[in-house]
Amino acid sequence: MAALSKRKIEIVRTLVEAAPDRVVGGLQMALAETVEDSALGSVRQLVEAEASERRFRNLVLQPVVPLCVGDGRDPKALRFPAQALALVWRGLRASAADEIEEALEAFHEFNPEETSAEAFDRLARIAAYGLRARAFPEFLEAAELCDAARPGGAEQLAACLDLSPVVRRATLRIPEWLASFSEESSAATRLAYKDAVAIAEDAGPRFFEMLAAQMAHPWMVLRIISEVMYKPNERYLADSEMAVFGERVMDDIDEALKAIARLDIDGGPEAGRAAGKRVELITLQITELETCIDLSKEHGWGHRIAKQKTTLASVVDGRLRDTDKHVVAALPTQPPSLRRIRRPMPRLTLPPDPVQVARATTLLTFVQEVRTSANYGGFAATRAKLLEKLGDYIDHYVDEAIDLVKTGDAADEGIAQAFLEVAAGFILLMRGEKDADLVRRRVAAASQPDLPLVEEA
Repeated sequence: MAALSKRKIEIVRTLVEAAPDRVVGGLQMALAETVEDSALGSVRQLVEAEASERRFRNLVLQPVVPLCVGDGRDPKALRFPAQALALVWRGLRASAADEIEEALEAFHEFNPEETSAEAFDRLARIAAYGLRARAFPEFLEAAELCDAARPGGAEQLAACLDLSPVVRRATLRIPEWLASFSEESSAATRLAYKDAVAIAEDAGPRFFEMLAAQMAHPWMVLRIISEVMYKPNERYLADSEMAVFGERVMDDIDEALKAIARLDIDGGPEAGRAAGKRVELITLQITELETCIDLSKEHGWGHRIAKQKTTLASVVDGRLRDTDKHVVAALPTQPPSLRRIRRPMPRLTLPPDPVQVARATTLLTFVQEVRTSANYGGFAATRAKLLEKLGDYIDHYVDEAIDLVKTGDAADEGIAQAFLEVAAGFILLMRGEKDADLVRRRVAAASQPDLPLVEEA
């Protein structure tokens, strides 16, 4: 098959160069098995070259790479346009060829713990100068993009590049700092902060923004801030230039609480799982705030956080009550035909309502997902009572439905089996695979009495 024409290759090159890193990485994996002499062989070479160039660029500019996301207009955090990063790199390619070659040599043999990053830091300084001077077209375009995204954006990106050597060294110690602090590591955090503000008096917040961007959970930068500031009380932190970091976490908690309250019960298990993970995240964030800041429950941040904990318990309790209602609706019952039987019997005249089953499944998924955060969140007792109540209800439902199948008294055996499969699905979410399989085996044994019921050892 003929290779792509030069014109088409240039079109592909333009598209690949503009694509985010994750897209380039996905293309590289997708084309990994492509042979060189095929029509896509040239595309594979182009993608591999771009992927290699991205790895080089991202190591050289590593302290600012996570800050360059989307259009750079994030109002909650220090961000710059992703395209600006590509333009800065092109500006370096155009204006610092010798320094690029020196950095490339370091890149090929780079070991974070052993190799000097001076060649990379030199390029960061050149990039900062280029943004401020706007002497090359690429730097000029990058600066204009940053300024359009936020007032003074180009100068802020240049200031971040100034901090690159300090942030690069500090990033290596983030895992250690987040795990625990020793006397040595505490001193290292304060020294890194001191180095940052020695470069610029207003560099403190910027330094922590850059560290936060390197973390999987940016809000955990509070641990480092707390260590640098000797675990500040809330009034001191709230009045400082670092207040934004605490306020940002509390704002995120408020947004997550609203999202949990708006849980779409028709959204399926994924919606329930996402809401449950938000609950867990809130408990972790509140713990972080309580651990890192000396709070007062009577006023200020401490009062706000105490209110958020109360709201969390209330919102989750509401969802737990909804779960009870929808599980009962998904496994409907009716009054018994015999007076001697007092408990309701399964209603097996109509097939399961898929809407009710889906809603109950969404909510039970949520209930399962919040199990690890229930104690701290203040709803462990409510959750335990719910599971006990629903467990009794479903066990009775299963026992009676199976008995009706065994005796042939079920209005429709197919409908009975469908409801029992629904019940097994609910038990899976509440108790696990083993108990759900036991229900399914009991159903099979009731439907085919000649087959023995195999019990697990």
